[in-house]
Amino acid sequence: MNKPLPPGKSGKVFLVGAGPGDVELLTLKAARLLAAADVVLIDDLAGSEVLALCPQARVVHVGKRGGCTSTAQAFIEKLLVREAQAGHQVVRLKGGDVSLFGRASEEIAVLEAAGIEFEIVPGVTAGLAAAATVKSSLTHRDHAHGVAFITAHGAEGAEIPWQALAQSALTLVVYMGVARVASLQASLLEGGLAADTPVLAVENASRANSRTVCSMVGAMVEDFATQSLRSPAVLVVGESMRARAEQLAQSAAATGFDVEGMRRVL
Repeated sequence: MNKPLPPGKSGKVFLVGAGPGDVELLTLKAARLLAAADVVLIDDLAGSEVLALCPQARVVHVGKRGGCTSTAQAFIEKLLVREAQAGHQVVRLKGGDVSLFGRASEEIAVLEAAGIEFEIVPGVTAGLAAAATVKSSLTHRDHAHGVAFITAHGAEGAEIPWQALAQSALTLVVYMGVARVASLQASLLEGGLAADTPVLAVENASRANSRTVCSMVGAMVEDFATQSLRSPAVLVVGESMRARAEQLAQSAAATGFDVEGMRRVL
């Protein structure tokens, strides 16, 4: 049972990035905080393997997955405040990195308003894990001088500047794009991105069941459907991926995949 701190003294909340799934990519600081936590609020994408690091903690599953029943954000925020006010050391464990598409800004605002002490502990985001999985760099001095991390699943009515992104020459790392691949493809093509621009889609980056689908912007709807690509998956789009995509396609020549079209499943 969790023991509260002395009266009048609040606990603390740690917003911790669990990384992309491989427990060995968890930071040492995150592991230390889990080992000392009273309460752990864990997302689905954080992976259950990390729970072995906090056997003493009360674990609350607060998953938020597209197309599934999700825990209400308001409930999560109230729980964070309540547990901290009870004197507990609380770890809010998020898949990937805390600051990327994890609604951390909303939780920060609530904690600040309640006067709760908190700390942010970064984690390895899935976009970096995806690049590592395909053994490629997200930047290239000849083709891409920067990277844009984008979610294809914004708030209701949110406008994403796809035309500007398509013309930016940045490597585009798209999260939550599988379910909206048709509209994503149309937006990128309408924005001016060439149909033969390479796309490497990495499913379950860093996990044992990871796989990669190699495609192009103009073919990714068909390829993702043919290969039954599923979430969670990260799409890496841009010229910085061309050399790696061509290498993957060449290595697949004997399998019957379309080498010229750079379509390959690993």
